[in-house]
Amino acid sequence: MKVRFKKVAILLTILSVCGGTLMFADAASQKVRVIVNGSELDEGGIIVDGKTYLPLRQVVNSLNALVDWDNTNKKATINKPNVHMILFQDKVIFGNVDKGNKYTFNVFSQIDNLKTSISAVKVSITDPYGTEKVIQSQNVSISKDNFWYRTEDIKYNFEYAGKYAVRFYLKTSPTDDWAVVSEKLITSQ
Repeated sequence: MKVRFKKVAILLTILSVCGGTLMFADAASQKVRVIVNGSELDEGGIIVDGKTYLPLRQVVNSLNALVDWDNTNKKATINKPNVHMILFQDKVIFGNVDKGNKYTFNVFSQIDNLKTSISAVKVSITDPYGTEKVIQSQNVSISKDNFWYRTEDIKYNFEYAGKYAVRFYLKTSPTDDWAVVSEKLITSQ
């Protein structure tokens, strides 16, 4: 009986220490909902000791920016280039289309305030149901703070009513993932 009492006492002590630690950790940090431009991020932030910590990659993606992670120095560098896209049908600028019609157009993009080197660019269009078509993708070697990029003509059928997203992507290195740095919407009615 004495051995059993000691085991129960030890077990209760361990559980109370663990439980107390878990309750203290939960009380020391608070969850934070993060909303960027009206959309809530999948992962929220937390407040620990009066400081707010946010999921960097999700915040950067929501802001259409680039993030470079330097693991050696434990440093994240965020770059937000200005990207202006203009859609041309022949020499006419457009933004709205008639549903069911096929249009031939190209995308002209002006990029400035670029603070990092770029290894590739991509322009795509995504229909209201999420199907993406790449308009043009190209490896480049750009290390200046501004450049212009114009796609070849594309013939595209706007078969559904709704919003079509034209997106401009950059890669900082060939091994990086594509990062959306600009989006323009075309309304099809």
